Amino acid sequence: MKQCGVTVWFTGLSGAGKTTIRMAVEQELRSQGYKVEVLDGDIVRQNLTKGLGFSKDDRDENIRRIGFVAHLLTRNDVIVLVSAISPYRTIRDEVRQKIGNFIEVYVNAPLEVCEQRDVKGLYKKARAGEIKQFTGIDDPYEPPISPEVECKTDRETLEDCTAQVLTAMRNFGYLPTNLATRKI
Repeated sequence: MKQCGVTVWFTGLSGAGKTTIRMAVEQELRSQGYKVEVLDGDIVRQNLTKGLGFSKDDRDENIRRIGFVAHLLTRNDVIVLVSAISPYRTIRDEVRQKIGNFIEVYVNAPLEVCEQRDVKGLYKKARAGEIKQFTGIDDPYEPPISPEVECKTDRETLEDCTAQVLTAMRNFGYLPTNLATRKI
């Protein structure tokens, strides 16, 4: 089976469900024998972009570096799953243009829902002033204008969101139309 490289970019607020959906999509693709690589924002910041802060310039550079690696993998026929807040529309669009084969997945949940899901306690720290430039609190998040997929995680199940992503991959020709989706 010849696979075509694509970057599937999951963007949204912290706690929206990017990593959860990405993991379900990854599991499904791997079970079907696809070559998949994951670039997770938290892991990338510990390695590839260590030392960058959270100013707009540093965030843009973080996304450019993730985009560069995603582009290298995509052009070598790997399916790349990126989960990164990537709050600024302009830099996401820049990365999209460089990569080419790109599906943007807006993982959308209201701020109050994200705060309720806050397993790391980051929103609480940001509200207390302990974390500065936190997306959604004192730094903006610019939602995509027309993403290929929008998952509303406060209303849709993980299974629904996963199916939407896989359907988009099929519809854009990155997966065969006969790819069976298992119950997750």
